[in-house]
Amino acid sequence: MNLDPLSVPYRAGESVLRLAWVLVFLVFGNQTFGGFTGVGLVVVAWFLVTLAYQLVYYQRFEYELTEDTLDIASGVVSRRNREIPVRRVQNVDISRNVVHRLLGIAQIDLETAGGSSTEGSLKYVSFEEAKRLQSEIGRLKRGDTSTDETTAEAPAERELFAITPKELVLLGVVGIDLRLLSFVTVLLPVVAPSLTGQFGDPLVGLAVTAPLAAVAIVAVTAAISGALAVTNYYGFRLSRVTDELHYERGLLQRFSGTIPLEKVQTLSISENVIARRLGYASLAVETAGYSPNDAGSQSAVPLADRRRVFDLAQSVEEFEDVAFERPPKRARQRYVVRYGIVAAVVVAAAFAVDRFTGLTFAWYATAVLVAAAPVAAHLKWRNLGYDLQSEYIVLREGFWTRTISVVPYYRVQTVVDSQTIFQRRRRLATLVVDTAGTSGLTSGATRALDIDEAKASELREIVADRLQEELVKRREQRRHERLGSMEAAA
Repeated sequence: MNLDPLSVPYRAGESVLRLAWVLVFLVFGNQTFGGFTGVGLVVVAWFLVTLAYQLVYYQRFEYELTEDTLDIASGVVSRRNREIPVRRVQNVDISRNVVHRLLGIAQIDLETAGGSSTEGSLKYVSFEEAKRLQSEIGRLKRGDTSTDETTAEAPAERELFAITPKELVLLGVVGIDLRLLSFVTVLLPVVAPSLTGQFGDPLVGLAVTAPLAAVAIVAVTAAISGALAVTNYYGFRLSRVTDELHYERGLLQRFSGTIPLEKVQTLSISENVIARRLGYASLAVETAGYSPNDAGSQSAVPLADRRRVFDLAQSVEEFEDVAFERPPKRARQRYVVRYGIVAAVVVAAAFAVDRFTGLTFAWYATAVLVAAAPVAAHLKWRNLGYDLQSEYIVLREGFWTRTISVVPYYRVQTVVDSQTIFQRRRRLATLVVDTAGTSGLTSGATRALDIDEAKASELREIVADRLQEELVKRREQRRHERLGSMEAAA
């Protein structure tokens, strides 16, 4: 099969728009091509050349969905043939911007297990064809080989979540990145020179302008995040069809896709400071094709009541209500020392600037950081924890954005307990639980931070043992299912 014929002019138009900055330079720069008229001729010529190329590309691009693979043949100068095993497909995503919807076309992307980028992409097919491919790939992955459309019964769809206007507005509020407040330190040096004549002490000017700058940054960030929330998650809807989750979202660019439940690696429940105060949280589903930090993040619930989010998470993975065990209190003492050292360095630096330079100010005000160190240490310690359940290990970490990760034992790839030189002094260790969807042992993997070293070693052995038990149990279950299918066929 070929791409949609409208993909030819659309892709040619995309190529022209990508050179828009060059055209602006030609018009407002040295007028090399004779001003607007010359540039217009260049645009037309480039469009015709690109249109011819895209026409050849369209004629040489073919794809075919078989019972086992999606075969794609492409290439103008050199040919490339790909066979994507249907069973290895993790996610099938359809995206359409405003122009796509007007033309009735769509882009379909396929992610496979372990792929660091999109394995297969069709740019562009008709929207009906995209929905057909998405449905057919889902059917083949379920092992349904029925091709009689007149007798085949469509699987029932059950809606799990639909975002409300209130939740959409709140998403813009709680989506503020609190780290942007650090830009206050960048803005203040810009406005400080204008305040030197009005305030005798620069610290007074800082005290006056910092809150105003913080309020301005929060207001601008809230407006931007609110607009992004509306455009990205407008009309968000999550439903379940047999063993798959289906989602739709987006205003300017509409996305729809599938999340196979059998490929789920980890569930992540996130709640930043603002969301926690309001009683809201979000849920992300991590598969071997996607992780929550990827550009194509599989957000199962962008924002909802915290209890509702946990209920939805427990409908995907049947874990029990969590009761976290925090690290020992000597871990908190470690954080007090660490943050206290940082605060002392800042105070010493402020004193040195006041003492040895011409910039004089009330440096001793930075001593407030020393008093804040124990508070910050307690908040960090309080939001750490783990819960060892019969079929899952649940891990919690983070203050500004607290993340609760639910990991099934049978999805564990590697479990490691490690110690830094500073942890060894306090008999602490970190347990890292790595799955196929996480970024790896160095970053992104879920972990139990700064727990007792003996407990970390014990947990590592328990998780490893339960992993083997779950794998044996699942192999037996699959064997019984195959025997049942053979008996039914006979």
